Amino acid sequence: MKKMFLLLVPLLFFNCTKTEVEEVIKEVEVERIVTNTVIETVTITSTTVIAPEEYSFTRKGISTVYYTGQTARLDMATELKSAMNNISSTQTGIDNMFNQGIGFSDSSLDASGKKVGNKTAASPIASATVKPLFDGWITEFTTTVIPAVNDNITATSGVAGSYTEADGSRTVKVNAKGFELNQIFSKGLIGALQIDQIVNGYLSFSKLDGARQDHDDDVYAYTYPGQTEPSITKMEHYWDEGFGYLQGLDNQFASGLGDPSIGRDTANLNYYLNKVNSQTNEAGITDRIYKAFTIGRAAITAKDYDERDRQASIIASELSKVIGYKAQSYLRDAAEDIDNEDWADALHALSEAYGFILGLQFTKALDGSPYLTNQGVNELLDELSAGTGGFWERTPAELTAMADQLEQVTGLILE
Repeated sequence: MKKMFLLLVPLLFFNCTKTEVEEVIKEVEVERIVTNTVIETVTITSTTVIAPEEYSFTRKGISTVYYTGQTARLDMATELKSAMNNISSTQTGIDNMFNQGIGFSDSSLDASGKKVGNKTAASPIASATVKPLFDGWITEFTTTVIPAVNDNITATSGVAGSYTEADGSRTVKVNAKGFELNQIFSKGLIGALQIDQIVNGYLSFSKLDGARQDHDDDVYAYTYPGQTEPSITKMEHYWDEGFGYLQGLDNQFASGLGDPSIGRDTANLNYYLNKVNSQTNEAGITDRIYKAFTIGRAAITAKDYDERDRQASIIASELSKVIGYKAQSYLRDAAEDIDNEDWADALHALSEAYGFILGLQFTKALDGSPYLTNQGVNELLDELSAGTGGFWERTPAELTAMADQLEQVTGLILE
């Protein structure tokens, strides 16, 4: 007869601010009756990951978290959005910013060695079809829209130019189909850059587990800026880079926008995550994602890869909701604008919807599949822009039907 008397498990504790990893091991002798005369003693150990409250991790008193490259690219995306609405822009100038990483007003961005273009739709999901769209929008804005605006052409269905709301509240610079290209470009980057890099890049199983052997062997490949010795493993840094694509313009130590004074209404996923948090029934989503990033990073340090993967799945599915909600909400906004004959507002909203719909192919629901495949996205975008006049030809009924379709596909219901 075998009889188990007691089982205690040790915990891995992470200090909430310093976050040095302290392993507290309690070896408990457990008596197991093997025969009537022999008692065998065994030691049972286990681990539980307890994450800090803040995304802060150190090794020997030195931080192991940095993501300067991600911050640089998000700053670049911010300036690109402005350039795609500036009638003084040139094709060469914007192309250099996007594809070469030079020509920015902030000289530190030029010196960073980073680029946005080579990270846009970089995963195998849609790299062949999506990246060329961004290059094409640069060409069209600089060679078609800017000349039309400079010639004072009023945009109408099939005609590029600028269009101002009757009450003067909004002016949009659009192509012949009514595309406000800086909105399509910037909202498109939220999915094709930020979501794709986080979900299908840095937090993907293939990326993380590709660094597993080095992580198991405590091989340090990265050096914290300003330090001289490597102290960060590849897996740790990959996870931090994924985190940086969300929090790179905001506060590392708080969820959501963190410090509202530095939150930015730009090509920034975190800004729209905050909107979803406050404007839908997803209250708390910012905290859930931040907590998952923190637990996942703690699990990596503890070499608990099952927990790492659980948290990566949570992050992917929760972040994907931002794309799902915003794609349908802007369609519904545009339908209302057209009903009210507010065409500048409608073209603006439809351009945002177009950009977010583009991002649906990069999402990943809990079952691991995107809300829409590349083919499904292209079919919906073709429907949205159909006809010579594109957006100008859409009706409220059509847009509502598209939004209803996305509601069904994503399972996300706007209040």
